[in-house]
Amino acid sequence: MNYEVIIPAAGQGKRMKAGKNKQFIELEGKPVIVHTLTVFEKDPACTGILLVINPDERALFEEMAAGLTKIKKMVSGGDERQHSVYNGLKAATSDIVLVHDGARPFIKKHVISKLVKAAYEDGAATVAVPVKDTIKRVLNSEVIETVERSSLWAVQTPQAFRLSDILAAHKEASAAAFLGTDDASLMERSGHKVQVIEGDYTNIKLTTPDDLLMAKAILESERGE
Repeated sequence: MNYEVIIPAAGQGKRMKAGKNKQFIELEGKPVIVHTLTVFEKDPACTGILLVINPDERALFEEMAAGLTKIKKMVSGGDERQHSVYNGLKAATSDIVLVHDGARPFIKKHVISKLVKAAYEDGAATVAVPVKDTIKRVLNSEVIETVERSSLWAVQTPQAFRLSDILAAHKEASAAAFLGTDDASLMERSGHKVQVIEGDYTNIKLTTPDDLLMAKAILESERGE
């Protein structure tokens, strides 16, 4: 079951406090984005990668992506992540498209395969993991309630969709000036069901400096397997 993947990598990631696009931070001598791209480069089911970038960083991305054959196009990003993904979707041609965070380099191939299968069967799916921590709703530093967590899942990427459906959902959101928290939320808003595929807790998004410590630990663990 083939697919294309859109990887938004245009954001500056200010919470990382790196003074540069966090995609360029190196893990074991390679930029984060290269680790992510390599996962899809090695997946036979991936027929193409659409990398969404800041045009000012095109030369840097081209240099880093040298040798990766599946990058079909580098697309200019928009003001918000949602706009960047939409730009990528408009360049896609596969029936099934994935959207995956550039700073989430530890997604596993077997999880991608399950996700793509679910999207082919049901039209939309997302990777997620059950919430492990106790969740409390807080207002003005005061606990309002403890939320029952058995039905709560922490959503990750990739998320997978039929191209025609996710394009329509983005068009509707754009017309209404609606910004969703992720692409699956746009599908939900349009009345589509979104299936959940259980993922892996190591599929972290590198957002803050603490995440880099965890990333290094994951890489060390994978070397020991």
